[in-house]
Amino acid sequence: MTPPLTDRSPVIVAGLRTPFAKAGTIFRDSTSDAMARAVTRELLYRTDLPGHEVDEVIFGQVVPSPLVPNVAREVSLLPQLPRTVPAYSLNRACASGAQAIANAADQIRFGHADIVLAGGVELLSNVPILHTRRMSRTLVALSKARTLGARLRLLASIRPRDLVPVAPAIAEPSTGESMGQSAEKMAKENQITREAQDRVALMSHHRAAAATADGRLGQEIAPWFHRTAMDDVIVSDNGIRSDTSLEALAALRPVFDRKYGSVTAGNASPLTDGAAVVLVMSLGKARALGYQPLAAIRSYAVAAVDPGWQLLMGPVYAVPMALDRAGIDWKELGLVEIHEAFAAQVLSNTEAFASPAWAQRLGRPEPVGMVDWNRTNVLGGSIAIGHPFGATGARLVTTLSNEMRRRGEQFGLISICAQGGMGFAMVLELVPS
Repeated sequence: MTPPLTDRSPVIVAGLRTPFAKAGTIFRDSTSDAMARAVTRELLYRTDLPGHEVDEVIFGQVVPSPLVPNVAREVSLLPQLPRTVPAYSLNRACASGAQAIANAADQIRFGHADIVLAGGVELLSNVPILHTRRMSRTLVALSKARTLGARLRLLASIRPRDLVPVAPAIAEPSTGESMGQSAEKMAKENQITREAQDRVALMSHHRAAAATADGRLGQEIAPWFHRTAMDDVIVSDNGIRSDTSLEALAALRPVFDRKYGSVTAGNASPLTDGAAVVLVMSLGKARALGYQPLAAIRSYAVAAVDPGWQLLMGPVYAVPMALDRAGIDWKELGLVEIHEAFAAQVLSNTEAFASPAWAQRLGRPEPVGMVDWNRTNVLGGSIAIGHPFGATGARLVTTLSNEMRRRGEQFGLISICAQGGMGFAMVLELVPS
């Protein structure tokens, strides 16, 4: 039996996000701080929360702009908030937004805060492009040169190869493998078929399309005014394909192993821009201010595996830890949200949850549990909706909290794989009305 909630229990009061958009589309001319500030401002407006009540702001971001290294501080400088609100940004790769919420929960449990704005943002349309080291040294020397002759000599030393830009790689520094290559390796090692992957992708798109049509996803999206004249308002995600089919998905070619592979652009999450924020409070403070919380943060856990092994299997270790810390079993979960980085990763994780061999590997007497797809990713997932690295965790918390409230489910679980071989899991509990 789980212990009762107390006044210091951290609870989710509300969550909001921008539309999620494929990189290079809607947000290509925006900035990460503008996106994060806009969605936070709208959340404050919708909840009618006085800014002076906010104790801290925490945001996740994986690829920050060199011009805005601490996006959370820019959010905390909104005119709706006192400038004395402290803020920091963090990076736990794809679990960054969820980690920001977990940190907020810890601050509340410790009694260090009562209200925290926590979320994440990613703008992959504006990834910083670097110079080569030689070019960087030349530019530094050029800025320090005192004479025209010295400047001309430095300029003359530049070679064409020095002008080749260096873009940040979405790859493991320890292995050199991209996440897609790792997902391909997992598909082969775990015997995940191409058809099974495409079926997960098809389910993701169809469920996300249905949840968009009936307004459930729209409830968590703040309108984005795309043009200066504010005559182009975006209110939905632009990666969802309601008309896709198994035949269309099967026609796509593998991306990471073109000859023998099964991971395609259709069964993987796209590079995505977006921001999301969650209002986290102590239960006592929420009640004092007259809010009805959606869900309490009962527990969370983080685990890691060797990146050179099966990179995206971290959740297989984190999920049972989070369930144990919450004092519940898998069968008590009413809803589950599994981050869909790749369909191959989702299926590798879910098969491991149900595997006696994996239970033995984890030192558990029985498997973690069998996934019920009628209760898992019921509004679609990252393959369809998109995956802005820093924001996805906050989207998952928002989506799960809202759906638990709609269905009256007591417990829900979030599972996220992340770069570096990490896995993140969080258990939410419905707060009674």
